[in-house]
Amino acid sequence: MLTGELFLQEGLINEDQLNLALAKQIELGGTEPIANILVSLGLVGEKDRVRCLGKVWGIPFVDIAQKQPHPDAVGLLSPQLARRFKAIPLFAQNNKLLVAMSNPLDIFAIDEMRMATQLEIEPLIAVEEDVEAILNTLFKADPQVNEQLAGVMRDFDDNVEITESIADDVSDAELAALSEDGPIIRLANLIVAQAVRDKASDIHLEPRKEEMVVRYRIDGVMIEVMRLPRKVIAPITSRLKIMSNMDIAEKRAPQDNRVSATIDGKDYDFRVSTLPLVTGEKIVMRVLDKSGINVGLNKLGFLPHNLKIIEDFAERSYGIVLVTGPTGSGKSTTLYSLLNRMSDGTNNIITIEDPVEYELEAVNQCAVNVKAGMTFAAGLRSMLRQDPDVIMVGEMRDNETATIAMEAALTGHFVLSTLHTNDAPSAPTRLIDMEVEPFLISSSLIGVLAQRLVRQICPNCKESYSATRESLIRYGFPVPEEIAGETHGELTLFRGAGCDKCKGTGYKGRTGVHEIMELTDDVKDEILKKSPSHVLRRLAEQHGMQSLQVDAVQKILMGTTTVDEVLRVIYA
Repeated sequence: MLTGELFLQEGLINEDQLNLALAKQIELGGTEPIANILVSLGLVGEKDRVRCLGKVWGIPFVDIAQKQPHPDAVGLLSPQLARRFKAIPLFAQNNKLLVAMSNPLDIFAIDEMRMATQLEIEPLIAVEEDVEAILNTLFKADPQVNEQLAGVMRDFDDNVEITESIADDVSDAELAALSEDGPIIRLANLIVAQAVRDKASDIHLEPRKEEMVVRYRIDGVMIEVMRLPRKVIAPITSRLKIMSNMDIAEKRAPQDNRVSATIDGKDYDFRVSTLPLVTGEKIVMRVLDKSGINVGLNKLGFLPHNLKIIEDFAERSYGIVLVTGPTGSGKSTTLYSLLNRMSDGTNNIITIEDPVEYELEAVNQCAVNVKAGMTFAAGLRSMLRQDPDVIMVGEMRDNETATIAMEAALTGHFVLSTLHTNDAPSAPTRLIDMEVEPFLISSSLIGVLAQRLVRQICPNCKESYSATRESLIRYGFPVPEEIAGETHGELTLFRGAGCDKCKGTGYKGRTGVHEIMELTDDVKDEILKKSPSHVLRRLAEQHGMQSLQVDAVQKILMGTTTVDEVLRVIYA
C-alpha cells in the first residue's frame, strides 16, 4: 500500500505538503488513499504515483509515452488481447516478452498472453491512460478519417454514377446497394468505433444544406469531429438505418431501434433514432457501454458524508428513494449502481423503464409500450403481483404512477425512481403539484438525491493557480472562512491547460455533484403542511444536508473540477 512516507523518501514532496495531504485525508473522512489525494492536489503526478506503486509491488516502471514498442513485439499479441488486458508488448528476446501493463498483478492476463505468444511474460507497470493512448495508436482497425473519406470519394467518382445534384433522388434499391459498398461500410464503422474510443456518450449525424456534420458528445459537451460531403449523406444514412434494422424507405417519420456491436473486445449497445429535418434525416446514436453499469457507488463521486447516506438507503427494506436532476445528469447510472448493490440473489428485483437502456443480470426488466397499453402505471400494477422486493420505476410522470409507487413503498417494497426537479427539497413540492397526497409522501419517502455531472480536470495537463476566497464568494460559492484562514485568504485551485489527451479542452471524464435530503420528522411535518421547498431546504440543512453548491466547492478545492465548470453546470 502506498504511504505518504514513500513519496517523502523519493523526494517528491516535503513535510509540509505531506501534512497538507494528511489534513485533506482527514477532512474527506479518512477513506481516500493518500496517494490519490496527493495526485488530486497536484503535488504528485500520476506517473510518479504509478512508479512508486511499482516499487511497492517490486515491478519495474516503464514510461511508455517515451519508449516506442518494437514492431516485431507488437505483432506477437493480437489487438483483442492487448485491448482486453490493457497491455503493450515492448520487446522480445531470449524466449521472453516484456509487456507494459496498467495492472501487472493480473495473473490471468499474464497466463493467457503466455499461452497466446508461447513466450514467458515479464510485466512492467505503466500509467493506464498512456497505455490506452498507445493502444489506440497501435491497433486502429481503420485508416485515419481523411483517408477513409478520400477512399469513399474515389469509389464514388470511379464506380458510382451519382452526383450531388441527384443524390437525394436515388431509388431505395440503389441506396441499399450503395450502403453495402465497402468504403461506406468502413466509414460507418469508423464513425462508431472512433466515438467509442473517444468515450462519447452520443453520436450526432446532422445533415446540412451542402454537407453532413458528425459530432460527438464527450463529457457532456458537443465536439465536431468531421464533415461529410453531400453525395455520401444518403448512403451513410441508409447504412446506419440498415445496421439498426430500420426501414430505409421511410424518410418522413421518426424511427428508433437498438443495435449491438463488439468494439475493441468490449460489448456495446447503441440506441439509434432518426428525425426528419428539412435538410434530410438526422441520426443520433446513444452509446451504451455495458461495463459502465457495474460502477460501484464509491466511484460516482460521492463524498464520504453522502456515500454513507446513500449506502444506508440501499440497506432499507421498504420506502421510496427518488433521484432527481435534468436529462444527462447521471440518474440512470446511479439507479443501476444501487440495483447492482442490492442484487445479491436474495431479492426479487423488477424494473419498468422507457426504454430499457442496460440489461442487468438477475434483474427482471420490462419496457414501456404505450401502444400495447404498457404504461408506467399499468406495468407497476402488474409488477406488484409478481412478489417483488425491489421495484425501479424509470420516471414518475403522472399522479397515477406516483401514487401507486408510494402505496407500494408503504406496503413493504423498496422503490427507486426519478423525478425532474432542480434540487432535492423541490421533490416533495413537485409531487404535491402532481396531486399526490401529502400524507403518502411523508409516510413513504425516505430520501431524495439530486445530482449533476461536472467535467474533471485532465490529469495530464493539470496546473495550479492562486485565487482569493473573496473572488469565489463573488461568484456565489459558499466557501468557509477556515479553509483559507492560514493563507490570508489565498487558495490554491487547479485547471487544465489543454493537451492532446483531452483534445485541448482541459477536461477528461466526469464526476457527480450531489445533494441528499433525508426525510427527518421535521421535514415530514412540513410536507404535511404543504410547505414550500425553501422551508424544506432550511430544515434539511439544519440536519446536515450539504447542498449541491457546497459539494461542488469541495470538489473545486480538492482539485477535481474547476470554477468555470461548476458555474456552467450548477449556476448557469
